[in-house]
Formats: sequence, structure tokens, C-alpha cells
Amino acid sequence: MLALLWERAVDMFGIKPYLLPPLSKVLESLWANRAALVLQSWVTTQEVLAGFAMAVIGGIALGLAIHAMPLLRRALYPLVVVFQGLPKIALAPLMVIWFGYGSASKILMAFLFAFFPVVIATMGGLAGTPAHLIEHFKAIRAPAWTTFRRLYVPAALPSIMDGCRSAMPLAVIGAIVGEFVGSDSGLGHLILEANANGRTDYLFAALIVVSAVAGLLYLLVELAAKRIWWRGF
Repeated sequence: MLALLWERAVDMFGIKPYLLPPLSKVLESLWANRAALVLQSWVTTQEVLAGFAMAVIGGIALGLAIHAMPLLRRALYPLVVVFQGLPKIALAPLMVIWFGYGSASKILMAFLFAFFPVVIATMGGLAGTPAHLIEHFKAIRAPAWTTFRRLYVPAALPSIMDGCRSAMPLAVIGAIVGEFVGSDSGLGHLILEANANGRTDYLFAALIVVSAVAGLLYLLVELAAKRIWWRGF
């Protein structure tokens, strides 16, 4: 329905193709440039997955450490809150200066966008562990590892999963932003190139691919979260 409205609106209102090309032209461009789009989407996907994996591992580890050590909580929690609110787009030029135009700067941008939601979700999940269950595990003198595995992990898991769900789209945004600022490959670079050449149909085709990549990666996270949940971590 939306596709039909798009096609009809462009024709009905006489919208210039450089402003909004007909959907048919976008699809033609998508097909004609499919090889380049697939290649560049793979570049971006690798950056996103690497940054996301680093964010999940590092975010969960830091969240656990902050929860377990009160001194660390007092020292680091304010910094986590401050950096969470920092406009990370502003860090993209710095990442390029420090790490160059290769994939490292884009992976780090994906990491920075995705990291803090995972940290905060982990901390929130651990803090929400029911007090009566904590007292029960203390009363039966359960070993620390057993308490962690049988109590804290199941209690925090739903929140951690939500953090990962939020982090994946942010990792995609981070990688694309990094490619905007400094890159010779990836979907972000392709979008800038299409814009510079006035190829709006190609630009929209690249945006469709970005949306498809983001949706597919989110679906993979959702499937992984359900699998982990049913297997009991």
C-alpha cells in the first residue's frame, strides 16, 4: 500500500526525481547496483557485528563489576551516566584521526553507540533481583558462584536481553556514522557518494539496504535471546 502511494504521489504531484524518485526507479537502481550494494552491506555488517560483540561482552562485564563492587559503583556509575548522554556522533572525527579510515574506527563507533545501553541494562537487571531471594540464598549459605548463576543471572537476563535488543540498531547507526565521517567503503560511504553525484534513486536504494541489514541483525539478536532464554543461559 505504501509502495503504491509513493509511486502515485510522485506522479500526481509532479515531484522532481532528484527530490523523490518514483519507487520503480529506486527498485531499478537497487537491481542494477545489486553487486555493489551486497558488497558494501557486507562491509558494514562486519563492522556492526564486531562493535556489537565488543559492546555486549564489555557492557555485561562492566555492569557485573559495578554491581559487585560498591567502590567501583561509586566511582564509575556517574561516568557511565555522563558518557551515555554524550553525543557520540561528535566522537566520529576523533575516531578517524586516531584509528584511520579503515574498519577499526567504524567498529569503535558501533561499539560506543551500543556499549552504554548494555551496561545500564545489566546494572538495572542485577539491581532488580528480588530481595527475598537474595536473603534465601544467604540463609542456605549458597556459594558465591551458585548465587551468581542461579539467582543473579536469571534475574538480570530479561533486562540484559532488552539492552542487547536496543544496542543492535544503535550499533548499525554507529557504523554508518563512522562511514559518513571517513571511509572509502560501506553503506554509509555509498550513501554519501550517491548524494554527491545527485543519484537520489541510488541513495534510496542504499537506504533500503541499510534498513534491511538493520532489521535482519535485530532479528538475529531476537532469535539468539529466545534461544538463550529457553536453554536457561
